[in-house]
Amino acid sequence: MENLALIDSFSEFKDNKLIDRVTLMAILEDVFRNALKKKYGSDDNFDIIINPDKGDMEIWRRRVIVADEDLDFENEEITLTEARMIEADFEIGEEVSEEVKLIDLGRRAILALRQNLISKIHEHDNTNLYKQFKDIIGDIYTAEVHHVRPRVVILVDDEGNEIVLPKEKQIPSDFFRKGDNVRGIIESVELKGNKPQIIMSRTSEKFLEKLFEQEIPEVFDGLITVKNVVRIPGEKAKVAVDSYDDRIDPVGACVGMKGSRIHGIVRELGNENIDVINYTNNIQLFITRALSPAKVSSIKIDEEAKRAEVFLKLEEVSKAIGRGGHNIKLAGQLTGYELDVIREGDVAGTVADEDDVELTEFSDEIEEWVIEEFAKIGLDTAKSILKHDVEDLVRRTDLEEETILDVMKILKEEFDS
Repeated sequence: MENLALIDSFSEFKDNKLIDRVTLMAILEDVFRNALKKKYGSDDNFDIIINPDKGDMEIWRRRVIVADEDLDFENEEITLTEARMIEADFEIGEEVSEEVKLIDLGRRAILALRQNLISKIHEHDNTNLYKQFKDIIGDIYTAEVHHVRPRVVILVDDEGNEIVLPKEKQIPSDFFRKGDNVRGIIESVELKGNKPQIIMSRTSEKFLEKLFEQEIPEVFDGLITVKNVVRIPGEKAKVAVDSYDDRIDPVGACVGMKGSRIHGIVRELGNENIDVINYTNNIQLFITRALSPAKVSSIKIDEEAKRAEVFLKLEEVSKAIGRGGHNIKLAGQLTGYELDVIREGDVAGTVADEDDVELTEFSDEIEEWVIEEFAKIGLDTAKSILKHDVEDLVRRTDLEEETILDVMKILKEEFDS
């Protein structure tokens, strides 16, 4: 009975686990030989015949016939008396083959054998799964949401493989429900014990680069090259592209008519603002393009220190810095230079308005983090803030309208007094 139950499971393993015949036979033989070693001390004189397709298996033990009084190794030798009970004309020195039934191994050994078989199958599956996903690290992959947890989303692909999307690898605006299809890149495959853990990412620069390959035919065909990608996930990204064919406008091809091509990528990334920039080896021109939409007046570059002083008119400073300082941060990452913004009116060391007051002078009334928020968009004096509309400041900073109104009230009192 145990033999039948065990054999019946062979076909089940083969069908469910998609293991090829040769591999399955090797696993089965290894499992049975381990069981034989435990029972008899050695498996050298055993032949195992397995047919996993039909569910057949036979184990045969070969022993040499010896005189009854000369029996020393019971596993490898059989007495003449025992041999002649099998076949009457056996003689000393001949070899006898006997079939070993699984039930002869004992019930406990059979249970252990089946458990060992399951373990070996899982080990084989995990090895294959590790290799499979290791080969596609950096590629886009789609899976379905199976379970949403506070710190991680568990996905399952069409083959039932579990993929992990950690919170820190999700775009801040991402919101998933069970059954949703999710796209990301396979970022890493880690072995947790014997089981591989497959990590997906939607925040990686590589994900954005692969989306360009997937959505823009010229990038996929190699006519346009993505030179560099930097991003603040869910907020803003800058992508430098180039083409070796002068007839192709790389930026125009990537963006498409009225943004038709890049729209799908923007939507996939939670309306992330994507600037596509023409790459150039001319670093001054590259920095100028990277700081778009700001118009740069001039640039002073220190090649050795990898720094650049960018001179702008006062009205261009906030554009160069961008909301939350995102534009200048990404421009620096894209070009590989640390960018210092200098207002043209400040070059001689004077301020445009002698009556103006630095915002830091109000540190006893305005919290430091609020001052820093204004500084991120190039507003570091009282008058530079007062000349802006409240709505404009709300849009360009992370400050609440009430906070901005309180600041403006403090600043106005300074000039009214």
